Amino acid sequence: MKGKLKLLNVKNLTIKSATQTLVDNLSYTLDKGKTLAIVGESGSGKSISSLALLGLLPNSLSIIGQATLIDSQSDKEIILPIKKNSLSKSKQSEAIFRQIRGKRIGMIFQEPMTALNPLHTVGKQIAESLSLAGVAKSSFRQRTIDLLTQVNIPDPASKLGRYPHELSGGQRQRVMIAMVLAQDPDIIIADEPTTALDVSLQHEILGLLDRLKRERGMAMLLISHDLNLVRRYSDTIIVMQAGKVMEQGATQAIFANPQSDYTQLLIYQDFGDSLPLIESSPSVLQVKGLSIAFPQTKNLFGKTTQWFEAVKDLSFDLAQGQSLGIVGESGSGKTTTALAIIKLLGNLAKLNGQIVLANNQRLTDVLPLSNQAFKPYRGDIQMVFQDPYASINPRFSVFEIIEEGLTLRKHGQGMAQSQRQQAVLDALDTVRLPREFVSRYPHELSGGQRQRVALARALVMKPKILILDEPTSALDSSTQVAIVKLLREIQATFGLSYIFISHDLQVVRALCHHILVLKDGCMVEKGDAQTIFDKPTHPYTQSLIDSTYR
Repeated sequence: MKGKLKLLNVKNLTIKSATQTLVDNLSYTLDKGKTLAIVGESGSGKSISSLALLGLLPNSLSIIGQATLIDSQSDKEIILPIKKNSLSKSKQSEAIFRQIRGKRIGMIFQEPMTALNPLHTVGKQIAESLSLAGVAKSSFRQRTIDLLTQVNIPDPASKLGRYPHELSGGQRQRVMIAMVLAQDPDIIIADEPTTALDVSLQHEILGLLDRLKRERGMAMLLISHDLNLVRRYSDTIIVMQAGKVMEQGATQAIFANPQSDYTQLLIYQDFGDSLPLIESSPSVLQVKGLSIAFPQTKNLFGKTTQWFEAVKDLSFDLAQGQSLGIVGESGSGKTTTALAIIKLLGNLAKLNGQIVLANNQRLTDVLPLSNQAFKPYRGDIQMVFQDPYASINPRFSVFEIIEEGLTLRKHGQGMAQSQRQQAVLDALDTVRLPREFVSRYPHELSGGQRQRVALARALVMKPKILILDEPTSALDSSTQVAIVKLLREIQATFGLSYIFISHDLQVVRALCHHILVLKDGCMVEKGDAQTIFDKPTHPYTQSLIDSTYR
């Protein structure tokens, strides 16, 4: 850049639908080498205000305001044609945006598995970005390796021929960053770039972006609900609620002295007091010496010659009315263990050990049972998945989603329609959703509301054990607090036992009586929550805690 520090100036950005104002009079500047974070709950306007800069919003929305981009090569001001209404569709505007997207403003999306093409290799996808940047085809391979090296991908040459599903979540996110860097943009928009990553990977990804930003003289617009990361990696911050700017200024100043009640609510997450331990509570689940392996290499005859050990000799107890938190980095075996307990791993996995469930005062090892023989136990153990939108049928109404389990369960088939209807309404009451939601569909709900529907679907079965797999990972701060408080109330009311899988140690601390720490499929530490947090004995546990609270 020849002299100017300002890269982007947004003035009075307002976005409206037919019925409401989604973003109201948003203004900010973004300078070279700086990071501006936009935070707020779901529906606050964070993402759509950024998508407007790239002309990626539907024509049904009305957009007014100004956005000026300063080209770092020429210092030339480029007026972004963001203004439009339901009738506007300018070919000229689209031509300008095509020159901006990727080349001047690059975007890293929340979920790389949906942004990356599953049918193309890593090398081919990065090459497409290099081609758009005008790089000669003869240089593609070396430039791709250089980019993968910059984003800390080990042995980058070996990754060129791999497909997205063959990479870990952290590696996929790094590939997305490499694709953005390939076009050498002035600005990076990072939209929830660390969602569903464990705490150590979160810091690694944001630290990587921060380093690359400074080395390349770029600026970053960071959209996130993780205030711990925002505090560490941003220079300025905008707090939004329902499309309005509640507070704006230097990050450290706002965290030190938030003026708005809403900002205070976001910053000071209050999950309540630590849960007291319950002595002499009966066991509802015993896992003994559990090992899980998946086929890794097969010979010409299709026989597996090498196995990957995902979980190794794992043992733990779960007591009635208590919560066990399972924590660890991506690939540590957390979700694999949960799927094994509920018998959803599939036939390819090789399992050894025991999974003992208490049923009518009898202890039964369910591991050797067939799926048919396991059916009587399915109602006793339910699972709520990380992404409720992916785990519920988008064509079903809320009523049909919650009722479905009752129609499939053996004793539920004998229930009258009126009984099933009442059970669904009771489940909605339990998760604090209005009864009129029965007629709504998933796309009409917020992320927090969808998570409550998924919870209601599990609770309507009246389980003894509830497995919760990252249920708060994609939720904003205030919604996380609401969900955690709801789960605590439900546990106290019904005496449920939870297995809670999460990378968010603050949420784990608020919800769990005991904690199990996994690394590379092995248990490295377990104990009551207070002891684990106050006096961790394993260096890995200490590193997870330090990454959360530093």
